[in-house]
Amino acid sequence: MSNVYDCSVDSELLTGMRLARTTLGRGELVVLPTDTVYGIAADAFNPAAVQRLLDAKGRTRQQPPPVLVSGTDTLTALASVVPELVTRLVEEFWPGGLTVILPAQQSLVWDLGETDGTVALRMPDNEITLELLRESGPLAVSSANKTGLAPAESAAAAHEMLGDSVGIYLDAGNGKSVPSTIVDATALTVDDGQATILREGVISLEQLREVLGDRLAND
Repeated sequence: MSNVYDCSVDSELLTGMRLARTTLGRGELVVLPTDTVYGIAADAFNPAAVQRLLDAKGRTRQQPPPVLVSGTDTLTALASVVPELVTRLVEEFWPGGLTVILPAQQSLVWDLGETDGTVALRMPDNEITLELLRESGPLAVSSANKTGLAPAESAAAAHEMLGDSVGIYLDAGNGKSVPSTIVDATALTVDDGQATILREGVISLEQLREVLGDRLAND
């Protein structure tokens, strides 16, 4: 596992981050830590790299990856509209385990798969990945596992599943077993529209309800 870099060792962290930036720039894949499960990352604006990510996981274009961002400025650059309630959500839960689906900017030159004009966005609470995002720009990131298998809680588990399909593995110790909560907020762009929870994760229904009130659809 010579392409696995232990981020608890300063020299390996520096080397791993440098090689991760280069690897992403070449359109190849990197496994990285987040505040939830480990993720497999590709340059969001490189369609071939995104397809490589889908192929590595065994996914189709009907399962497009979310996009990790370094802050709310990137959120407003990638989403065509950000309702006030979504602004309140990200103020409360970013950085953290909340993925928000919004209409994408139509001017964006990218291809994440069959998104129906939307984009799923998250700012992770992990400084290694945030630094990489600040340097490399938005990354298409999905859980680091083969489809149908449990998401990786460690770089070693990710390596066992994904092997040489990934160029660099950044090892920051054990992650969590619970993924982010995914909220489809596209309907909040219209009067009386309600957000929908697509996947329950680290952010609970009760936490979301405190912000959204009756604008969160019932189960």
